[in-house]
Amino acid sequence: MITCYLKYVIDPEGANNVAFAMFSFPSLAAYEDYRKRMAADPECQEVFEMEKRNRSILSYERSFLRPVLEP
Repeated sequence: MITCYLKYVIDPEGANNVAFAMFSFPSLAAYEDYRKRMAADPECQEVFEMEKRNRSILSYERSFLRPVLEP
């Protein structure tokens, strides 16, 4: 399993300007497949375009995590 951990710095400024997201996948290949599907999805593309116009995400960090101990 692999988890994609995202930390966003968003606008508006203030104490609520950080957001986190975590997505888990059975493998890195499954994550890459997800990215390809989202790139081709019209609804997802609409959200990306809206973000470009609004510029509400100021920066983001993406990290990949694996469990230390398998269940």
